[in-house]
Amino acid sequence: MAAAALRRAWRERHAALLEPSYTPLVAACLCLAEGGVNLWVIRRVPYTEIDWKAYMDEVEGFANGTLDYTQLKGDTGPLVYPAGFVYIFLGLYYATGRGTDIRLAQYLFAGLYLLNLLLVFRIYCRTNKVPPYVFFFMCCASYRIHSIFVLRLFNDTVAMAILFLSVNLFLEERWSWGCLIFSLAVSVKMNVLLFAPGLLFLLLKRFGLLGCIPKLCICALLQVILGLPFLLVNPVGYLTRSFDLGRQFQFKWTVNWRFLPEEVFQHRAFHTTLLLAHLAGLGLFALHRWHRSRESILALLKDPAERKHPSHPLTVNKIVFILFSSNFLGVCCSRSLHYQFYVWYFHTLPYLLWCTPTAKLAHMPKVLLLGVIELCWNTYPSTVCSSLSLHICHGLVLLQLWYGTAPLPAPHNPQPGRRPAPLSKKAQ
Repeated sequence: MAAAALRRAWRERHAALLEPSYTPLVAACLCLAEGGVNLWVIRRVPYTEIDWKAYMDEVEGFANGTLDYTQLKGDTGPLVYPAGFVYIFLGLYYATGRGTDIRLAQYLFAGLYLLNLLLVFRIYCRTNKVPPYVFFFMCCASYRIHSIFVLRLFNDTVAMAILFLSVNLFLEERWSWGCLIFSLAVSVKMNVLLFAPGLLFLLLKRFGLLGCIPKLCICALLQVILGLPFLLVNPVGYLTRSFDLGRQFQFKWTVNWRFLPEEVFQHRAFHTTLLLAHLAGLGLFALHRWHRSRESILALLKDPAERKHPSHPLTVNKIVFILFSSNFLGVCCSRSLHYQFYVWYFHTLPYLLWCTPTAKLAHMPKVLLLGVIELCWNTYPSTVCSSLSLHICHGLVLLQLWYGTAPLPAPHNPQPGRRPAPLSKKAQ
């Protein structure tokens, strides 16, 4: 009896680690553990000033009445984020005694970390793809992510938390609210636009061209409303500063292109090549991995009721796969990745690796891949080896996404009315 009870207990623990249905239980335990981990990090690890003071200087100018975006700046340079950033960090500015109470700011960002984690876990609970033991590597084991949230206080964390809220709304079929929150995330930092090609594809698939126009208008209208005080004073200054797609990055901070000479890294031809590679990747995934209907992809422009071949409904996994892969393609082709940019895709990596069927023996290579990616991001300053390793890991993830989601060959069915050829005597 005792041996049977032990075997049963072992099977239950084994299932809790490997069966995605146990994700809510494991997520609850990890969220409780994360509360303690964040408190320990805040109290034991020294805070490092990088951008917080600059954020506070930028929003202080707005608090003092400056509405010309070109005049808002901090000690690291001019303000280069859209208006949503200003309003959110203005609230933090007043909540933390004009930015002076760093410890309170750290506690607020620890709360943001837990909220972000809950939103991510809710997505993983809905997809039911990733074995629960992987979530340990997505939580307690990542030094860099804890640092980005509670030791550096970067605005990237705010943008991504809002983005994951919008993804949850999309999964609930609340597309208008999801687009509104998605646009709010874009207004904090433009990296969220890497999800935009996938979102546009989903809107076209779900509503057709005419149906998705109101959703796009919601996104645009929020940007206008948030930026209106600055647009009325200096519209060109606001648009060129907050949505500057041609901004140059400093070579000393790059994580992914350290193996290149600096002159190549800064060359416009290199930037153009990356843009073309990004567009080509999006096109290939849209045509061969996102679009599975027998109709041409142009059929997405039609109203769903008018399409010849009714497309399959948008499942939870379809929505998440398209959004996460769209963002990952953008990360792979980024002109530069700085250390805080890790949060752009860190929480999506487990899904991208486990969204396809996985044999039991194939789990370990994926866990090792996560570990190598983490090691690359923890190497400071970046090296030729770390940046090359990061690209190799990204390439392996892309191969997994491409070949792991390839459509199965159509089964061969004999044409009706034709009898199969009789077997030869030898075959009989």
